[in-house]
Amino acid sequence: MGVRRYGRHRRGRPRVYVAAGLASVLAATYATTATTAAAGPPPRSAAAPRAVAPMITDKQVADAVAKLGGQIRAGMEKTGVPGVAVAVVHKDKVVYLKGFGEREVGKAGAVSPDTVFQLASLSKPVASTVVADAVGDKALDWGTPVTRHLPDFALKDAWVTRHVTVADLMSHRSGLPDHAGDLLEDLGYDQQYILGHLRFEPLSPFRASYAYTNFGFTAAAEAVADAKDTTWEKLAEDSLYRPARMTATSSSFADYEKAANKAVTHVENAQGHWEAKFVRDADAQSPAGGVSSTARDMTRWLRLQLANGKLAGEQIVPAEQLQRTHLPEIVSQPPAPPTDRAGFYGLGWNVSYDDQGRLRLSHSGAFGLGANTSVTMLPAEQLGIVVLTNGSPVGLADSVAFNFFDTAQQGGPTQDWLSLIGQVYEKEEQAGRSPTDYTKPPSGAADARADDVYTGTYRNDYYGPLTVTADDGALSLHLGRKPLRFALTHYSGDTFSFETVGENAVGRTGVTFTVGDDGQASRVKVESLDTNGLGTFTRE
Repeated sequence: MGVRRYGRHRRGRPRVYVAAGLASVLAATYATTATTAAAGPPPRSAAAPRAVAPMITDKQVADAVAKLGGQIRAGMEKTGVPGVAVAVVHKDKVVYLKGFGEREVGKAGAVSPDTVFQLASLSKPVASTVVADAVGDKALDWGTPVTRHLPDFALKDAWVTRHVTVADLMSHRSGLPDHAGDLLEDLGYDQQYILGHLRFEPLSPFRASYAYTNFGFTAAAEAVADAKDTTWEKLAEDSLYRPARMTATSSSFADYEKAANKAVTHVENAQGHWEAKFVRDADAQSPAGGVSSTARDMTRWLRLQLANGKLAGEQIVPAEQLQRTHLPEIVSQPPAPPTDRAGFYGLGWNVSYDDQGRLRLSHSGAFGLGANTSVTMLPAEQLGIVVLTNGSPVGLADSVAFNFFDTAQQGGPTQDWLSLIGQVYEKEEQAGRSPTDYTKPPSGAADARADDVYTGTYRNDYYGPLTVTADDGALSLHLGRKPLRFALTHYSGDTFSFETVGENAVGRTGVTFTVGDDGQASRVKVESLDTNGLGTFTRE
């Protein structure tokens, strides 16, 4: 039997990003506004896309590379992001590899090509490379139902549970809601708990709706590891990192933590300065967001991707299965106005085609707790760039890539990408916040009842127990695996608030008690946990 494991911020707290970042949104943003806008894809098939002759000359690439350092420095100066590492591969050669800035603000140590960064959701195309190798080994197929290898895995609908495949979960078309399970991770729950509780999440139409889910993707990868009778971390090491000689790359947070030359995560504080404040352990979603690597190692992965799985003359990953990861599986960003272009998601990749029929692959990664990464490739040009940063998302990583490709094709940037992408991230930050300002109670706010009306333990099948205690005359809420303690601040009547924490923090959120005729609170609803209707806890 195989191994079964479920297994620009200015307020001093993290943005509303998960390990995912805004990969598909940013890909669609580029496709819509770039001069060489993406066209719709050709009919989907398992065959490789039609070959397109290269259109970017060696001189154009050289000119873009020559301007890259200045563009990076300008972006760092504008945003203040502490450290950046960038690599460019063209025609199987590393034509640019450089580090900029500091590994940690206020401490000695410059970023180099060998500095280890957390990749966040850039982990997904790395993971799909690993899965492509497993499929090539006939361990399973993209169409293998996940429950064949994770028999305890379940979604809300029994039919979907039986039929959901590796490809469905890796392309985010299972019907799970956006970022399902991420809030459980913030509360300290491990992979086994999170994957075991996805069955409570409501579902959208199966294979007809797209929603980005780190833990759906993770479940697929864990099924692959089970098919190979190993752990995900060892599978990634044995099938990709070791054969590709990516010696500083790992899918384990412990390896990142012990690296001497590592870039720590940074956020912008209330004074507008960057500080190393948080630690982001993404082991629970390792396949989706837990890889750490260096710019130098990523050049080897880029070369492999651009050479159909071959590196230094050795076929590391089967070409046919690697090409399958590059094909559209579902529309991720439907066009809005008639002039807009649709965005697509493949198997761990954002996929688009430009007006010349060239395939464009990309992915970004973002930790609100302090990392932002980006990869973009034009396989027809044998050209790719990877950008790693140690600051929370402000648009720098993505804009460096967009500026580079614009410069190579048009002679210079066609947009102010840094401002445009920064606005996308800023909009996402605000979207998750409560419309209620809990720091300003309404005039004539009703008093709270006695503390013992609210104290006690409340149950929730998804989030587990919630306990309210009265400590030295102040109410506290205890929630999560450890559990975490949150001080409650009274707002009005039976409504309180607390400051959220973690990767998906949204500032202050509401906590509303329902008091019965017996004078005791029977239920409590936590606003930030109720996005999918799962945030109500019932008194034991």
